[in-house]
Amino acid sequence: KWVAYSRLYQSLEVDSSVLLQQLTSIEYHWHQVTLPQQQKGELSDSLHGFLQYGLCLVAKYRDIFPPTPSATPKLHTLLRILAQICKTKAFQELNPANFDLQDEITGTEDWFTVKKGLHEPMTKDLTEMGSALSRLIVEVQRDIKSNKDVWNRVFFSAMQVDVFTVVYQKFDSLLAQEVMKTLSLMKGHMDLSLSKCLFPIYLNLHGIHKNKAFLQRLKLSNFHEDFREAMPYWLNQAFSTTKDRVERAVQVDQLQPLQTGSELIKHSSSAVDLVSCIQPICQLWEQLSWPDPEESFMLMVKITEDVCKIVGSYCQLLKDRVRVLSENSDHSIAINMLQLCVVVNDLEHLRTHLSKLPSQLNWEGLRSRLVNVIADSQFNNTLSSQLQQAQSSLSREIRSALDTLGKQLNTDIETYVRSMSTRRRIPSKSSEDAAAPLMRYLEQELQYMNENLVPENFNLLTPLWNNSVKILYQTANQYSQQEGQMVFCQRLLYTLQCLEQCFHAEGNGLPLKSLHSDEYKTYLEKNSLSSRQLIEKFFQKKTSEQLFAVQRTYSGEKYGAVTLRASYRSSDQRLRVEVLNAVNLIPMDSNSSDPFVHLCLEPNHVFPEVEPRVTQIKSCDLNPLFDESFDLISPEQCQAPGACLVVTVLDHDTLSADDFEGEAFLSLSNVMGVSEGTEEDLSSRPDAAPAQLRLPLMHPKPNLKLLESRRGEREAQAFVKKRRQREKQS
Repeated sequence: KWVAYSRLYQSLEVDSSVLLQQLTSIEYHWHQVTLPQQQKGELSDSLHGFLQYGLCLVAKYRDIFPPTPSATPKLHTLLRILAQICKTKAFQELNPANFDLQDEITGTEDWFTVKKGLHEPMTKDLTEMGSALSRLIVEVQRDIKSNKDVWNRVFFSAMQVDVFTVVYQKFDSLLAQEVMKTLSLMKGHMDLSLSKCLFPIYLNLHGIHKNKAFLQRLKLSNFHEDFREAMPYWLNQAFSTTKDRVERAVQVDQLQPLQTGSELIKHSSSAVDLVSCIQPICQLWEQLSWPDPEESFMLMVKITEDVCKIVGSYCQLLKDRVRVLSENSDHSIAINMLQLCVVVNDLEHLRTHLSKLPSQLNWEGLRSRLVNVIADSQFNNTLSSQLQQAQSSLSREIRSALDTLGKQLNTDIETYVRSMSTRRRIPSKSSEDAAAPLMRYLEQELQYMNENLVPENFNLLTPLWNNSVKILYQTANQYSQQEGQMVFCQRLLYTLQCLEQCFHAEGNGLPLKSLHSDEYKTYLEKNSLSSRQLIEKFFQKKTSEQLFAVQRTYSGEKYGAVTLRASYRSSDQRLRVEVLNAVNLIPMDSNSSDPFVHLCLEPNHVFPEVEPRVTQIKSCDLNPLFDESFDLISPEQCQAPGACLVVTVLDHDTLSADDFEGEAFLSLSNVMGVSEGTEEDLSSRPDAAPAQLRLPLMHPKPNLKLLESRRGEREAQAFVKKRRQREKQS
């Protein structure tokens, strides 16, 4: 039955399970029944012949049993039959020679030779030879995949043979020989066209090598070495292609925010295109997966450098595009503002994605491969510094664009601020009305930028705030010599307070601690004061200086000192001043002086009806004793702002103006009995004991610029004239 069915199987398609049944029967009866010698010979020839026939089929399994659901079961059964034949006692006794079925599975080299012939180039052109090799490798890769995914399961299930490894090792040897032969012909003739045809060869070889990279002594292990000459061409091609795509993307960009459904994206189309354009360069790194660690580092440096160059090129292209669109537009400020906002958002979008470059290129993976090759410092100084320089360049471009936005706003703010000035002594409108146009403008522009700038770039608020305050200060200085400056500064001060509220935006804008405007506010507050208020401030400062001089005791008596007592007398509601003496006066004549004391209550507008008082003249005495008393004003005047007693020591000259020895200032609010309550309290209180005071004499210091600028105000000019005369006397 076996002989009959095995012959029938070779000529007709017979169910192979019948052959397995006959082999099982032979194995079962082999030692139970002894066959005649003739039948043994016939059985031996039949088994051996079928084995050779089956091996011929297996050698061509790629063609006879393609990887389809209908063909692979037939191959599986045939392999089981061949394996069963080799295991039977009958075959082992009748064929005593050592026979290993695994060693007999061949056909890969023949298949390779056939495919090589089919793809043989028609000419000896190097590019054509490269294309032919590429097509052959694709065929091999496809066959390896089929062996791995389909045929290996069949062989291993039927015969415990790892046909995938067998086939892979054979292809490794054949391909290594073919690749070396072809690339050796190209050595020294590399150009762009050759490099293009070699790139798919490299990728396919890399894919083949990954399948069994763990095997030892593979001939394709260092296949990448043959492609070093083509590597620069691949990198330059990727760079130039990406650069061209970026240029085309910018050329068609209208610098308008993208609209995705109902959601508004604040950057333009070129920013999205640029991120997409950079992806192929990052993919190139992943595709190459260059095995050599040190060369991989140099490759990474080149790729990072190319990405940074493209980023720099994009910035310049974007600026050129803004210029072109501005020239072709109707020069509308609103359009230009929108374009600038979009440019800033584009650059921020790019900066965000550039920060992801280390993860996209897997820097950490490369760093781990370079642990024993390159120091971390060199890694950081090379790669990280490249990226930081590109990010710094983007930051500078963003700041430049924001500065351009800020300059436009600053120009408008300055125009509004200047429009608040008035030469009239009586303002034509209130500070609120004068500041309203500026505040409406700022609210409108800030809302516009909030809608069109991404949050990361809304830090424009800080420089805008600083410049706004600076404009207020500079404008106030420019108008400092004109009439109406007080009204103008009052408006500016009100505007500054409004700006603080606007930029703070109830906690949604700048924090209050960053709104540092104390210096400017003090300046505006001072310039907003009336002339009388400025005079009061002058005397308040003088009394403070006097108090400081008193605290320094005798070390500050450069010009001498005057001693007096001052107190409030509740019995007649008058202020009494007793001039006791003066000491250590400077001689104004030949080694001596004729001093006397001049008492005057200031400011004059507080004491318009109080006449100055003088003591007697003491001849030739540098330490005169006066001991004279004067009754002055009622207490409510003593408590006025800046109210003080000006004590002036003069040297009497008969034929010329009196010489100035020095002056001292006593704040009336600090006089015993005055500083302790209201007028009602003072009138019911017993007389206070007078306190003796020693006041160092001082000389005047010029500090009247603000009052001098009030040229249209008589009172201010009269006060300045009086103080200037005092300065000349000193």
